[in-house]
Amino acid sequence: MEVKRRTARTLVKRLSSAGDAAALASAITEIRLISKLDDEIRLPLADAGAIPLLASHLVAFPPIASPSSQENASASLLNLSISAREPLMSTPGILDALAYSLRSSAPAAVAQNAAATVFSLLSVDTYRPIIGSKKALISSLISLIRAPNQAARTVKDALKALFGLALYAMNRSKMVELGAVPALFSLVLKEERSGVLEDATAVIAQVAGCYESLEAFRKVAGFRALVDLMDKATGAKGRVRENAAAALLNLAMSGGEAAVGEIREVEDAEEVVRELAEAGISARAKIKAEALLKVLGSERRCRRGEHWIGDLDSSSDSSSVPSPRLWDSSGNSSSY
Repeated sequence: MEVKRRTARTLVKRLSSAGDAAALASAITEIRLISKLDDEIRLPLADAGAIPLLASHLVAFPPIASPSSQENASASLLNLSISAREPLMSTPGILDALAYSLRSSAPAAVAQNAAATVFSLLSVDTYRPIIGSKKALISSLISLIRAPNQAARTVKDALKALFGLALYAMNRSKMVELGAVPALFSLVLKEERSGVLEDATAVIAQVAGCYESLEAFRKVAGFRALVDLMDKATGAKGRVRENAAAALLNLAMSGGEAAVGEIREVEDAEEVVRELAEAGISARAKIKAEALLKVLGSERRCRRGEHWIGDLDSSSDSSSVPSPRLWDSSGNSSSY
């Protein structure tokens, strides 16, 4: 292990003392490569001071930082986030640097790596309120999913970061305030890639679990859209239909009779929910649909505080960061 510590110190020294852009780019490239291939050197790199140097490079301008070296710096931080989350979160300004990298005008690979890094950090429960306090970061993630012609991998990583944020209940109202609901429904209405649709509806289901979501869903005709997503006639995949049911159930739980009334007013809503309960596409879908049927058939005010979780797509390729329920006990993830 001492050899790895010496190697890490040498690399960080090169990074901090590089005299020109070419030497700096070379050091960052080497850090990206070694942090990808050797998981045991990630913590020594963090201990040697690599994180603030890499983070400062994300917000640097040419000629100091080229798009390729910024991509390598962002990938290095993503790799370090797998094994050195505490040092990463303890670095002053790291969340601001990630928020800057998430802007829709940033190079696509940089934005994608930053979103995946945020999601990696959000796998730690105690970091969710801290990250959620950064409105600029949430806004950047929302803008990223709204950006036209964005690559599917970038959108999926941004959605997974938003999903991780929404796992903490107090973050949901902030996401609603910052425009998450229209952004998510805009994505759903125009999106044809099934994996993205599954992740988008999973986030919608999470955000639906706060009282503030009721009016936001009304404004985008979200109740009608969710019923349509549940309807087998629309051709939606099983997990999309299940997530739509979870979203309506969460709206009913958080919005009470006002939300239940909105669902009832959608033409054929109960018929669609009943079909899902009987279709047998999955045990989870059946449970959610049956619970929603009971809510729709009840004149009682729904209990608040209960929440159903949507599922992110688990068919990610080998290079993407897995959804929360796919993290193994050691928190391992693919490296970049």
